[in-house]
Amino acid sequence: MNIVNNPKEADIIIVNTCGFIEAAKEEAINTLLEMAEYKQNGKCKYVIAMGCLVKRYKEDLIKSMPEVDLFISTDEYEIIWEKINELIKYEEKQKNIALEYNKRVITTGKKKAYLKIAEGCSNKCTYCAIPYIRGKYVSRKIEDILNEAEILAKNGVEELIVIAQDTTKYGIDLYGKPKLAELLNKLCDIKGFKWIRFLYAYPESITDELIEVVKNQDKICKYFDIPIQHYSDKVLKRMNRQSDGKSIEKLLEKIRKEIPNVILRTSLIVGFPGETEEDFFELYEFVHRTKFDKLGVFMYSKEDNTPAEKLKNQIHHMTKRSRRNKIMELQQNISKIKLEENIGKEFEAIIDDITEDKKYYIGRTYMDMLDEDGVVFIEKTQDNLKDKFVKIRITEVLNYDLVGIIV
Repeated sequence: MNIVNNPKEADIIIVNTCGFIEAAKEEAINTLLEMAEYKQNGKCKYVIAMGCLVKRYKEDLIKSMPEVDLFISTDEYEIIWEKINELIKYEEKQKNIALEYNKRVITTGKKKAYLKIAEGCSNKCTYCAIPYIRGKYVSRKIEDILNEAEILAKNGVEELIVIAQDTTKYGIDLYGKPKLAELLNKLCDIKGFKWIRFLYAYPESITDELIEVVKNQDKICKYFDIPIQHYSDKVLKRMNRQSDGKSIEKLLEKIRKEIPNVILRTSLIVGFPGETEEDFFELYEFVHRTKFDKLGVFMYSKEDNTPAEKLKNQIHHMTKRSRRNKIMELQQNISKIKLEENIGKEFEAIIDDITEDKKYYIGRTYMDMLDEDGVVFIEKTQDNLKDKFVKIRITEVLNYDLVGIIV
C-alpha cells in the first residue's frame, strides 16, 4: 500500500468529514464532490466519506451523493477492511482507535505534526453536537502518546501540536486527575522537538501547575488557546459552560502576570439564543479590556439535536452578523497595535511556505498557530529554507501579519 497526498495520484480517495457547524458541513460536501471528479479525470476508482458528517447524516448522504462509493461513520471504521481490501491498515484495540502510528502519514509538512491525546468530549455545551457524535471523553494512555511522539521526533518533526476536544481534561477519566502538565513535561524530554504547543484549553481546567509548566519549559510555546465563547454570565449559563465572566478575566490576568510574553488566543460565539444587547455589550467591553492577541468570532449555528436548538429567542441572522463584525473590527485595531509592539524585535521562526512570486518566505513565530493565526512574510535572501527554523527581525506590520528579514 502506498499512501499519497496528491489526489491526482490516488486510486482511492478518503475524505474525513466534520459535522459540527454549518460551514464545516458545506466544506465537507464540496470536498467530496471535488474529489469525485478525479474518477472522471484521474486514477481514482473509489471515493470514501468517513467521520462525523457521515455519523449524523449517513442515510441522507447515501441518497443524495451517488458520487461517493462508501460511507463510514465514526463507529464503523472496521468496515473499510472489507470494502477496500485492507488498503487502510488499522484496528480498534481500545475504546478509542489505536492507529499504527509508526506508519502514520504526516500531511502538515516535514517538521510539523498534530498529536491527539483523547477522543470525544463530556462537557456537553448546549450548542455542541460533538458529545453526541464522538461520545464521551476518552483519554489515551500516556505511554501510547509518548510512544507516538518518539516516532514523530525520530521522523524529523520539530513542531508538535497537542490536541483534543479539551486538552485540559486529559487524564481525568483514566487516572482520576488531570495529567496534561505531566504529559507536557514528558514530551519536553523527547529529543528533537523545538516547539510544543497545546490547543483548546478550557478555562475552568487550567491549573497553576499547567501555567508553571508553560512558564518554565523552554520547548513549550508561550501560547494559550482558551475558547471562552462569551463573557456574560447569563449566556455562559445557557451554554452550560462551567466558568463565569469574572473567573475567566481573573485567569487571563494571572496567566499574563506569570508569563509576560504569553500569547492569548480565544474563540467567541455571538448571537447565541437569548443574547441581549446588554449581553453583547458585556462581551464587547470585555474584549476591549482584555485585548486578546488572537481572536476568532463565530456566529451561533443551530445544530441538529442539541439543547440550544430548542431554546427560545433565536437571534436573527443579520443581528448575528452585525455583532460579529463589531467584535472583529475592534479586534483588528487591537491586533495591529499589539503587533506594532514587535517592530525591531528578533524572533525564531519556522518557514512554512513561499509566496507565489518567490520574493517572500511565509513563516511563523511562537505567536502564531499553523493555519489559524497570522504569518510573517520574510524577505527571501537565501534559498532552500522551507521547513527550517531561522532568526528574523520584524520590520513592518499588517493588520494581522508581520513582515521581517533574516538576521
